Amino acid sequence: MEVVKCGACAGAGSGSGGRGGIGIGGACVGRNLVRAYSPRRLSGPGPASAPALGVSSSSSSSSSPSRSCRRLFSEARPLLSRRAFSRTLCRKRVVSAMDQSSEKSAASGTTATTEVTGAKEAELLQAFCGIPSIDKAWTSSSRRGSGGVDVVVAMSSVNLQANAKRTFISTVYIPDPSGNAEDYHWSPFPFELGGALLIVPSPSGTKLLIVRKADPIAKEGPAAIKLEIWGPGQLLKELFVAPSVHGSLYADGWFEGVSWSNDEESIAYVAEEPSAPLPVYGQSLFATGQSSSRSEAESDASSWKGQGEWMEDWGESYTGKRRPMLFVASINSGCVQRVEGIPKDISVGQVVWAPAPPPGEPAQQLIFVGWPSYATNFSTARKLGMKYCYNRPCALYAIEAPSESRVVAQAAVHPVKLTGEVSSAVIPRFSPDGTQLVFLSAKAAVDSGAHCATNSLNAIDWPTDGVVSANLPMREVVPVVMNPREDGFPGLYVSNIIAQPWLSDGSTLLFTSAWRSMQVILAVNIESGAITRITPHDTIASWSLLGVQDDVVLAVSSSPTSPPCLKLGNNLSSSTNTGSGKKWDWSNINIPSLKFPSKVETALATMTYEVLQVPLERAEPTNSESGGPKPSIEVIYVSPRIFHSKQPQGAKKSDVPPLIVVLHGGPHSVSQTTYSRPLVFLSALGFSLLHVNYRGSTGFGEEALQSLRGNVGRQDVDDVLLAVEHVISEGLAERQRIGVLGGSHGGFLTSHLIGQAPDAFVTGVLRNPVCNLSSMIGVTDIPDWCYVETFGKDALSAYSDAPSISDLSMFYKASPIAHLSKVKVPTLFLLGAQDRRVPASNGLQYVQALRARGLEVKVIIFPEDMHAIDRPQSEFESFLNIGTWFKRFLLNSGA
Repeated sequence: MEVVKCGACAGAGSGSGGRGGIGIGGACVGRNLVRAYSPRRLSGPGPASAPALGVSSSSSSSSSPSRSCRRLFSEARPLLSRRAFSRTLCRKRVVSAMDQSSEKSAASGTTATTEVTGAKEAELLQAFCGIPSIDKAWTSSSRRGSGGVDVVVAMSSVNLQANAKRTFISTVYIPDPSGNAEDYHWSPFPFELGGALLIVPSPSGTKLLIVRKADPIAKEGPAAIKLEIWGPGQLLKELFVAPSVHGSLYADGWFEGVSWSNDEESIAYVAEEPSAPLPVYGQSLFATGQSSSRSEAESDASSWKGQGEWMEDWGESYTGKRRPMLFVASINSGCVQRVEGIPKDISVGQVVWAPAPPPGEPAQQLIFVGWPSYATNFSTARKLGMKYCYNRPCALYAIEAPSESRVVAQAAVHPVKLTGEVSSAVIPRFSPDGTQLVFLSAKAAVDSGAHCATNSLNAIDWPTDGVVSANLPMREVVPVVMNPREDGFPGLYVSNIIAQPWLSDGSTLLFTSAWRSMQVILAVNIESGAITRITPHDTIASWSLLGVQDDVVLAVSSSPTSPPCLKLGNNLSSSTNTGSGKKWDWSNINIPSLKFPSKVETALATMTYEVLQVPLERAEPTNSESGGPKPSIEVIYVSPRIFHSKQPQGAKKSDVPPLIVVLHGGPHSVSQTTYSRPLVFLSALGFSLLHVNYRGSTGFGEEALQSLRGNVGRQDVDDVLLAVEHVISEGLAERQRIGVLGGSHGGFLTSHLIGQAPDAFVTGVLRNPVCNLSSMIGVTDIPDWCYVETFGKDALSAYSDAPSISDLSMFYKASPIAHLSKVKVPTLFLLGAQDRRVPASNGLQYVQALRARGLEVKVIIFPEDMHAIDRPQSEFESFLNIGTWFKRFLLNSGA
């Protein structure tokens, strides 16, 4: 093993590779822990001094807790340290202070409660948290024998005590993928990858890159990142990268890019630019004449570092993250070099190596996606939020890779823009023979302003001589589908393509895409444009592509009632035209050691789900280009009990489970028939779930998606109410026992529904909801979203960073707060204090207005969570509260 500590030095590399990897985080709180911290033990309002915005007061954080607090601490002593308990207690006090609606509720005749959790519900949710998910998998030709395949599977489970994700690796050997599907061999035990940020195997599968945060104790001097290169049976090299070279790697699935060169001797990746030095104030500022022999400790004692100038970042989930830049690490020399010549106003991501040029031809090229700092489709001088926003203009660039042999006096290197005529180009992949560079385009999103829209697939003819120019031939392989036929191909909705996605013919590309309410695997022949759905047509479960080895496909399948399972696909066709007419045989790769708790097995055994069509004859006309609405929308109905889609005449309402309407965000997103741990927990509690894919959802064609722009709060509200009436008429729901749950735009829609249809729902639960666009516009990282969804087609020209009074009036009229006076149901709010997409203040404004009307409102603020509220402990607490809240209002209503 060779250890190299890297500063700023030159590195070399050549060849081609692909981007692909997995972000790694770090299973469970015991029953006693849940009971110890149940708010029942902290009943009653919090102290008068407790603040209302998730910041504990000085008394809350005191080291001398009250008598009742000391008694609670004594009970919890075996579980947590005093400091951990103090933090938990402070948080519970804040939550209690936020729930001071009890006094007003009593005055108004409503019933308030401080009860949030129950031990039985917590134990059940815990059991579901223990079920691992399948995150990534890599396939390679096995060295054990010809024709065999080695598979490395990365799985993760929730580690609640550490508030992190536990990721572990298992391997399976498949001797004959086309033969006996039962003939496979798992390694005896999985092993955990603690502290890894990314793992990326080389194309051949003989090397593995593991990226970790550097241990400052292990090596002399500071280091930001450690790159470990593993080979068969040993660690080949460690590269310690100093902060002066770059900051942390981007492992976010957006800017993220790690690519092995074709010869597997170099690695290109995306990382933060190094931090600028901060100004120093104090003694060192004016004591320049003093002796330089003063110790560093003495200087530190009399000086301090200032904050420096504020640096604009890319918004939600990128707070404090510096500009993404491109670097190349040479495995042989151990040196890491920044790729020079990229303009400062370009943020880099999704890098891949171009094919190696012929000997004597131009240097090796790197291909990357570049986002300009300022969106050209909106009139703004600011960075708009990037995460989940496909409407940000971007392009593919080629630039010469660093080389140790480069002459110093050589002319400066500049990137070549490859997609000048296309407003969006993402996820580049080279064909196996290196003649085609394919990429996805979100041009429909960029040109319309919608944050997500239908993709097109494009291809560039790559020059065999390696001479790159801005005028390479380009063509559209799969265009945007505007109005698909019923059950026909709805268009491409792709968020990622694996590093090696090609079948053995070299021209058939595989990827995962939304297909109405499902997720399917598609095969596209890039020569003919022919599209084939290779996943089974006789199932409505969702599938996702994990790996491809020749004509063997590894996938994961799940459904709202079935946890993820591995699938192996074999191509049964002998035809060489693999893009059309293929027949696939699928078999399970069971993980023999994977066992579910009995309570989980029992709950899953009785659940059922189906996809229903809801006619839209009663819907109001929209601004659809075809002059009318689509004939139907789709909903996913999940029930905790097995029964037919239409209940028999005269069925007792006690036989029909209470219903929770679940609304996705976006709004240009989609609910799919995939497994969701928190939602299956709600089903296990006895609730039916209705996921409504209202018009505007992805996976149904571009025309239906764009019809929602400018119609939010009206068209989506109508669609949801129509879906609810449909399931009531089918005997699947009882009118007096229906609640509604949504987050982000789903929260926007939830608050609209309880205001516009105050008698349709018993209660509502809102997670980081949009409640008032007129106040959100000035503080969100995506003000363009407010314009697009309110102004529709006029949004691009109407956008302003200084909205007019007229604009603010339009925003207010489109907002749920405009219907607040009609709300009459109790509500639960879950807010992330670090949310930059929909800041918590937006929900709190709505909360205080509801309380002023004497309505019962409960609020939980998660101090360290962003928009998704997906940190393990936060998600656990969120859905435990959601489950007990719905049990209180739905299981006991309508009797």
